[in-house]
Amino acid sequence: MTDSLTPTVDLESLSGAQHPDARPDEIMTIAASRLLEDGKVLFAGIGQPLVAAAIAKRRQAPTLTVLLEGGMIGIELLPGHLPASTNEVRAAVGAQMLTGAADIFLMAQRGFFDYGFIGVAQVDQYGNVNTSIIGDHEQPSVRLPGPGGANDIASMCNQVVVVTQHEPRRFVEKVDFVTSPGFLTGGTSRRDSGLVYGGPAWVVTDLAMLDFAPDSHRMRIRALQAGVTLDQVRAATGFELLVHDDVHELPPVDDDELALLRYLVNGGTPELEVTR
Repeated sequence: MTDSLTPTVDLESLSGAQHPDARPDEIMTIAASRLLEDGKVLFAGIGQPLVAAAIAKRRQAPTLTVLLEGGMIGIELLPGHLPASTNEVRAAVGAQMLTGAADIFLMAQRGFFDYGFIGVAQVDQYGNVNTSIIGDHEQPSVRLPGPGGANDIASMCNQVVVVTQHEPRRFVEKVDFVTSPGFLTGGTSRRDSGLVYGGPAWVVTDLAMLDFAPDSHRMRIRALQAGVTLDQVRAATGFELLVHDDVHELPPVDDDELALLRYLVNGGTPELEVTR
């Protein structure tokens, strides 16, 4: 059984320590990078997804193909020069092919993309994502940037990875607006709506790695970040999480991973000091 609310292992006994110099955003990015397998195709966004992809390509996934909404396929990240958008020259560094956004989304519709990364303002227990508004639809308290290509990524990529900080205002029982669909109301509702494949596979945070139960499609804790307890994850979540029976602790960020991430973001030399 894997849809339990109480685990069969003593999660509170996990006592590994996280890297003392790693920031929450760095922990998330590195944890997400470890999910990416060699020979796969990633539809990435700017920022954390692109850095995670670049880390994976320099470690376990050298033939990972990374593409962007702007039409760049097979790109490489120029260390210290992160692109600010998917439509600027820096986003095309090392590209094997330059096409257009329409071609990228047509390939997504045909199921060619193994992974898609998205961020959130809110995410609910079924993996539905809000990046549109906070509050009432008629008079929202906050207007957000909207989906960009995130709805297409969430609808059409084979595995969607959500990367976000873990806090109650983001993990809500019901999102204020469904910008990008997860498993909708759970069960078979996603498939019944016409989205016949894909869906959120992982939610990566600074506290945990979460997936979705196969039948109910409710979010569940699959692994804890090093040094984090189950109670901490629950306290940072605005709804009741399921807990997989085989929860484990993720390896802490190591010196090489942290140095590589900071080299990619800041430039300099690969032998970067991790404590700067």
